[in-house]
Amino acid sequence: MLEACGITYAHPGAAPLYRGFSLSVASDERVAISAPSGFGKTTLCRLLAGYERPQKGEVLVDGEPLPKRGVCPVQMIWQHPETAVDPRMRMANTLAEAGEVPDRLLDDLGIRRTWLFRYPHELSGGELQRFCIARALAVRPRYLVADEISTMLDAVTQAQIWRFLVAETERQGIGLVLVSHSPALAERVATRVVRLDAEEAAFPSSLS
Repeated sequence: MLEACGITYAHPGAAPLYRGFSLSVASDERVAISAPSGFGKTTLCRLLAGYERPQKGEVLVDGEPLPKRGVCPVQMIWQHPETAVDPRMRMANTLAEAGEVPDRLLDDLGIRRTWLFRYPHELSGGELQRFCIARALAVRPRYLVADEISTMLDAVTQAQIWRFLVAETERQGIGLVLVSHSPALAERVATRVVRLDAEEAAFPSSLS
């Protein structure tokens, strides 16, 4: 279970985005976070993945706090993949940061071997995002947090990536937290939708 337990968080000099907020995500769930802009969805993602620490409360995985060092059991996939990689490194070296990446993972994500020798600026956004997903999965996380990861991609690439993520998280028993401004996408992908500005609602998963 991934849990945000009574967390309070505020940016310096600003009113709290969250005050005593709690959320639980099971390893067999795909939970979509929905709210208008300004409700702190990305901040929540950063908190769940350990990039930010709450002023009060804590984030737990199976009852244990997120580690301060080493590989985090919650891996985050960012909206802009170009900001998550070193522009001076070839993609093979970027993947190597996560250790050995199975060939099956590269094949299922549609990553061509020739791309491994390219630099980030030589790839499209969709191609680069596939590498970021592969790197996150290679460390065998318990949970993935996906923050608007397909917003900038074309419709075909969006569908391919989400079909892969749904199948792969089910296969490995990985819980998924996703942020999307698309109600249609959330309804297709998520097993549950949490609305930060309203009561929680649930949708069946119907990705095909």
